[in-house]
Amino acid sequence: MPTWQFTRQHCAKTDGLFHLKEAGPECRFLRENRCSVYEGRPTQCRTWPFWPENMPARAWTAIATFCPGVGQGPVVRAARIEAILDEQQRSTAEL
Repeated sequence: MPTWQFTRQHCAKTDGLFHLKEAGPECRFLRENRCSVYEGRPTQCRTWPFWPENMPARAWTAIATFCPGVGQGPVVRAARIEAILDEQQRSTAEL
């Protein structure tokens, strides 16, 4: 599916930024507690939870209350987190 078509069908724009349209309390692409578009997921999803607003330590405590993946798996190195934050910034700048 071309980006423009995906955007038209599944996104809304708020304060100049695109985001997925709300379909309820969960992501519209979540099926049986799994991402149904995982291979093609947008930057917004691919870079979670390493978003700029989540970087303060206090944010991680709040995120852990609803995201079961926080604090699980291997430690992500600072250089990788910085690369993810750069990707977030580039994708936002492209909009």
